[in-house]
Amino acid sequence: MSSDEHVHCSFCGKAAPEVRKIIMGPGIYICDECVALCVEILRADDGASRPALPDWSEVPTEELLTRLPRIARVQDQVDEGLRGLVEELRRRDVPWATIGGALGLSRQTVWERFSSRGRELRGASEAGGRQ
Repeated sequence: MSSDEHVHCSFCGKAAPEVRKIIMGPGIYICDECVALCVEILRADDGASRPALPDWSEVPTEELLTRLPRIARVQDQVDEGLRGLVEELRRRDVPWATIGGALGLSRQTVWERFSSRGRELRGASEAGGRQ
C-alpha cells in the first residue's frame, strides 16, 4: 500500500494514523492496541474452550452493516498482498499452473484473477451481464 492512510488494522479497523504502530504481515495488519489486547488475553488464558464465531443470525442488522466495511477493508488488504506475491512469482517465471496448485485453484482461475489480461476479460464480461 502506498500510504499509511490506506492501511487499517485487520482486527479493529483503525487506520494507521489513529494508532501508535501497525505491524504488517503478508496481507494482514495489526495495531499496537490489538497486540496489547491479545497479550492480555494470552496472559489470562485459563485453558477454557475458545469462543466460536458469532451466530450471524442472532447479530442485529445494524451491527452486521457496521462490520461490512471493516471486513471488506481487510479483504482488500489481503487481496493486495496476494496480488503482490503472485506478481513476484510471475516475475520469477513461475507457471500459472504451479501458482494455482499452491492456492488449490486451477491454472485458468489464477490466470483470470491475477493476470492483467484475465482481469480485463473478466471485467468486460461482468459489465456486459449488468442491467
